[in-house]
Amino acid sequence: MQQYPFQEDKEEMMQLLSDYENLKAGKAHNFLEEEAYIKLIDYFEDADNLTEAMTASEIALEQLPFSSELMFRKADLLIVNRKYLEALDLLDTASLYDSNNISLYILKTDALLALDRQPEAASILEAALELFEGEEKADLLFDLADVYDDYEEFEKVFDCLMMLLEVDPTSEEALYKICFWTDFTGRYEESIQIHQKIIDNFPYNEIAWFNLAAAYQGLKLYEKAIDAYQFAVVIEEKFDYAYRNMGDAFLRLRKYKEAIEVLEKVLELSRPEDVIYEAIGHCYHKLGNIAQARFHYKKAVHLNNDDAKLHYKLASTYMQEQQWQMAIKHLENAIRINRNSKEINLAIGECKMQLKMYKEATQYFGAVVLQRPTNVAGWEALIKCLMKAESFDEAAERCQVALHHTGHKPILLFYYTAVLFAQNKSKEALLQLENAMTIAPKFLKKLIDLHPNILQNSLAVDIISRFKKQRKSRK
Repeated sequence: MQQYPFQEDKEEMMQLLSDYENLKAGKAHNFLEEEAYIKLIDYFEDADNLTEAMTASEIALEQLPFSSELMFRKADLLIVNRKYLEALDLLDTASLYDSNNISLYILKTDALLALDRQPEAASILEAALELFEGEEKADLLFDLADVYDDYEEFEKVFDCLMMLLEVDPTSEEALYKICFWTDFTGRYEESIQIHQKIIDNFPYNEIAWFNLAAAYQGLKLYEKAIDAYQFAVVIEEKFDYAYRNMGDAFLRLRKYKEAIEVLEKVLELSRPEDVIYEAIGHCYHKLGNIAQARFHYKKAVHLNNDDAKLHYKLASTYMQEQQWQMAIKHLENAIRINRNSKEINLAIGECKMQLKMYKEATQYFGAVVLQRPTNVAGWEALIKCLMKAESFDEAAERCQVALHHTGHKPILLFYYTAVLFAQNKSKEALLQLENAMTIAPKFLKKLIDLHPNILQNSLAVDIISRFKKQRKSRK
């Protein structure tokens, strides 16, 4: 065994440099072979001295004009210096001496891509696939996938990755890439087939299990996805992305306790993220555990204070407990970030209305109908607020405007009916009630909630009873 290999390498390099300088100066020197020139070019490249690397390649080809390897090295430097056409000419010459060298096809591809000649680059690589096997074929397929990506032939990118996995089923780079492209192209069934085949031969490949699970998840086969993710985390206990996706699958199945368990595992394995805390908060919210939901939403807000949605979700926990002032505090943070959000404006309006701050509430509801005049929810909230404020005349006007903008949505007919009864315009109200019951009797409860006194009007009760009897007789 050599005791000082690095010292010997250094001495050898110093001798090569000396011979090289003597050659340039026309002095006596040892003969430099192809390998020596390649070492010199590498040395200059490593030192970021590309000018000298190019000079060395030119001198080398003067001494060894038929060396295809030196032609490849010079072509590579020409490409680095953006002399793409010169590089292609040199590569054409090199192909006369060595047409089966993979460097020929990779360098030609690089030059053609730089010239925005992607179809030619793809054709060269497609032809080269027939010449190579194993690792070299895999390298060409990676390059071909990149070419297809460049000119947006996304289905062909997926095809290349499928071929890659046939050549090298355990290639981590190919496995990671195909997961993305499966989702992008929606070719989940094919992904399932190739990954099942890989797992049959390599059952402890956690990335293959993950990709299989992700493909099932893409097809909304969440139970199968969870099973596959569980195999992945058994093989690799710290596979945080598997836990993350498993949490999403449990959420889709409304299995909130299970989702919390795996999402908390994500927090153990990776750095805290607002989306994970938000998801856990959502699960607790669905389980009715408002305190834990709020705790996790606060964690999410702390990590991402500029997300209006997080402030809104935090506020919703206070709204659920009728803590209107606390809810407003967080909703005001949300509205500063996203002033045009329908949900946030409606929520602030609701809180203000509950606190009998009707004038301010109508401003927020008014902002919604101004931005989205065809949206029924905004009109409902505004009319309800005006009714609570006993601004019946304005409510009637708004009803007419709302009906016009929404194409006379049936639910708004019931709101208008309620307003007319509140105005003591009984005759007109009864006509509207009959009309509304004819069109959409299912919204009657909205009318009663808005104006319960309608049940004290015998004529209104008669109309309601008559329509109920007609529905029963039809059944």
